[in-house]
Amino acid sequence: MTARGPLLKDELDIVIPTIRDLAFLEQWRPYLSPYHLIIVQDGDPTKKIHVPEGYDYELYNRNDINRILGPKASCISFKDSACRCFGFMMSKKKYIFTIDDDCWVAKDPSGHEINALEQHITNLLSPSTPLFFNTLYDPYRAGADFVRGYPFSMREGVATAISHGLWLNVPDYDAPTQLVKPAEKNTRFVDAVMTIPKGTLFPMCGMNLAFDREMIGAAMYFGLMGDGQPIGRYDDMWAGWCCKVICDHLGFGVKTGLPYIHHSKASNPFVNLKKEYKGIFWQEEIIPFFQQVVLPKEAVTVEQCYIELAKQVGEKLKGLDPYFTKLAEAMVTWIEAWSELTGSEKNATGAAPKSSLK
Repeated sequence: MTARGPLLKDELDIVIPTIRDLAFLEQWRPYLSPYHLIIVQDGDPTKKIHVPEGYDYELYNRNDINRILGPKASCISFKDSACRCFGFMMSKKKYIFTIDDDCWVAKDPSGHEINALEQHITNLLSPSTPLFFNTLYDPYRAGADFVRGYPFSMREGVATAISHGLWLNVPDYDAPTQLVKPAEKNTRFVDAVMTIPKGTLFPMCGMNLAFDREMIGAAMYFGLMGDGQPIGRYDDMWAGWCCKVICDHLGFGVKTGLPYIHHSKASNPFVNLKKEYKGIFWQEEIIPFFQQVVLPKEAVTVEQCYIELAKQVGEKLKGLDPYFTKLAEAMVTWIEAWSELTGSEKNATGAAPKSSLK
């Protein structure tokens, strides 16, 4: 909040995937209530979801997704938080903040509540430094600067596309780590924001994430996960790997660190293991694939980059499992739907869209 009111009030949507009543929003009221919410209801579309009074929101369930996207609804996951990316598609705002319904307001070491959204906005509105690492981390924060030896020619930085926040209390562990450390909590508050260097991948978590939708939104597809798919809990990882490769190619920045949220509960590690099982093995080949991806210089938009990436996924990962052929096709479908719903005159290949979504 500022003396003039909430930052970017008319330029930012908050996207929440859920299967339950959103009572958690009561705690977030001082920080989120001025903003428009897009709620993506997963699971049973006949279930009534309660949203606390005073919030401005639109709510979409599976019936809405099918109605709006038609045959292209096949690219939106069911019974998985990956469905949140439908909300990214429906937004008309420049920025998106997405948060899970088991995330509460965190407190800093002095006991003060953290306005996570405000910090995300600060991250997005200040440059990133992916080409040269600054040992004082984010040089644009108050009290920091570029250290001796940092090239002056690089001090303007680049535009920031993604702000990746962290979590106190329950850490974002995979199932094997959960099983080994069932009672572990993250109590370490690190007061730092840093740019992830160019050429470095990272495990993106979707529970506390903000991004410039106009800059990178077309690549923020959380893949095919959940019901009917052989893998789950890799939705945000997949989006993160795709986005980082494209950000590196197009010269955008990605920040991680502050803000923290309080992750209130751990999911069942045995259920998680069933969802993650194949992904734990597959990632040992998926990550080298992303590390070696080269996008052509002719790919100058996110859509063009994503179509090329889908092509390479289909060609180079199909031997890992037939699922990746299906995923590559879904990536193309996603871009087609994104191009139509966002009103772009041309799709990623430069041709006019084939049809209009009803």
